Amino acid sequence: MIVKRIIPCLDVKDGNVVKGTNFVSLRELGDPVAMAKAYSEQGADEIVFLDISATNEARETIVDIVRSTARNVHVPFTVGGGVRTISDMTRLLQAGADKVGMNSAAVANPQLIKDGAERFGSQCIVVAIDAKKFVDGWHVMTHGGSKDTGKDAVEWAKEVEQLGAGEILLTSVDTDGVKSGFDLPLTKAVVEAVRIPVIASGGVGKPEHFAEVFEATDVSAGLAASIFHEHTFSIKEVKDCCKRRGVNIREA
Repeated sequence: MIVKRIIPCLDVKDGNVVKGTNFVSLRELGDPVAMAKAYSEQGADEIVFLDISATNEARETIVDIVRSTARNVHVPFTVGGGVRTISDMTRLLQAGADKVGMNSAAVANPQLIKDGAERFGSQCIVVAIDAKKFVDGWHVMTHGGSKDTGKDAVEWAKEVEQLGAGEILLTSVDTDGVKSGFDLPLTKAVVEAVRIPVIASGGVGKPEHFAEVFEATDVSAGLAASIFHEHTFSIKEVKDCCKRRGVNIREA
């Protein structure tokens, strides 16, 4: 049985970790390197950084953060946000990231996924899919969840797998920051459509939500931000809850 992963996510803006609700109303929460180091020591299986700034200055800031993080953590970490070219991927991987994530740029230029996989290997390429429920299904959203592409999220997941992505980071815009639990129907639909690992994201409010998504779907990992950043629950509490419910999970 595959071991499920618990992943803290750090949204980084102007060098600080921030968090909002439904992708808006951001508030500052702390230093990303210090927080990543703490999570690594507390038993996180991986860490994800999402650079949500848009300026050229922020690009350099995130590279510095990646470099510092690589010296301070002992678990794999993924960096996404603003990755638009092979050069962007190269800089982040050379700075110490294990994987790079992309979203809007991949939608605009799917060839970027294929080129990245061919250059660095599929294991380094994570495609983030932000999805929102509409009458006809889930649509892929870009630009921080604000732009509806009209593209079907499940079909897009299949396409990114075919292009060479090694993993999908799936976030429900509807549940992001709401703390009512993962979007189980969305997660199940995407997981059943692809063979590559899927990380569920968006909506965690308590440890039981991780157990629920692992029980209801074959998702590979669960990701959260608020409950960890605000010290509502620890990684150990999440893992203990999952173990009690029979989920195969690493010790914290």
